[in-house]
Amino acid sequence: MANKQLGSEAKLQKYGIFFVIPFIVIYLFFQLWPTLYTILLAFTDRKGFGTQLNFIGLANFARLIHDKYFWGSVGNTFIMWLFNFIPQLGIALLFAIWFTDPRLHLKGKNTFRALFYMPNLLTAASVAILFRSLFAYPNGPINQFLYGLGIQSSVVRDGEVVKEAIQFFRSVPLSRAIVSFIQWWLWCGQTLIMLMAGITSISPSLYESAVVDGANQGQQTFYITLPLLKPMMLYILITSLIGGMQLFEIPFLLTDMRGGPDFKIRTMVLYMYNTAFQGVNDYAYGSAIAMGVFIITMILSMFIYFFMQDLSDMGRK
Repeated sequence: MANKQLGSEAKLQKYGIFFVIPFIVIYLFFQLWPTLYTILLAFTDRKGFGTQLNFIGLANFARLIHDKYFWGSVGNTFIMWLFNFIPQLGIALLFAIWFTDPRLHLKGKNTFRALFYMPNLLTAASVAILFRSLFAYPNGPINQFLYGLGIQSSVVRDGEVVKEAIQFFRSVPLSRAIVSFIQWWLWCGQTLIMLMAGITSISPSLYESAVVDGANQGQQTFYITLPLLKPMMLYILITSLIGGMQLFEIPFLLTDMRGGPDFKIRTMVLYMYNTAFQGVNDYAYGSAIAMGVFIITMILSMFIYFFMQDLSDMGRK
């Protein structure tokens, strides 16, 4: 009987490989091979399909280090990520603490939580096109609404000051603000869900003991909730950083597909795309930019992780 059972299990394991093969094939052809080929191209001078491939060593990386446009895109990426992440974490943390407080007995919090998460189900490309239409010049819905309130921009034409609709996508601060807002709107709901899960995993006995010792709501938040949420917030920070460094669709579709105005919303990945697939089709240098994005993201993620670990160790001491 035992031998028959072992034989049937062996057959199942033998047939199980057929379910694994599609994943392996997809991974090899659509993930591993493109990654290895990108690394290979970074050491060549290839431009476009059908061109000769010559190895040039580290020349592309030397060019990358001195490329002011690349470092400008790095700065743009960080600015828009920070203006998205700081309010995202702050607002999500505030609502998470509010929704998980059992003393408030809030009605409809599950509905509100679902509504808060819904934007995360939308694709970034469709949202970018939606916001481009909303803020369109001169007859977009936002401009029409502001016109009804008497809010317009003042411009000088032929020596005279005239009023006209606001050109949102010709203003660097407004363009960056719109990109950051879209990112916040898309991801704040997921951050809220994760923080709520982290808070609900904290043992209620800790709060009960704090109440017995006379701790108020603020003290419970600062001395129990926030310290125990550090691992979850570290995870959110690192994953948000990785996603933020790969920001592409929103700045690409929101303006002129090159990161205007004045290339101030051109992110690292958008600069890579412009280099590799527009103009001269410099695949080799685009691959070097891709590796630069990876290295920057990896270094920052490791720095944040070990920095937070050191802070936790100092707190224990």
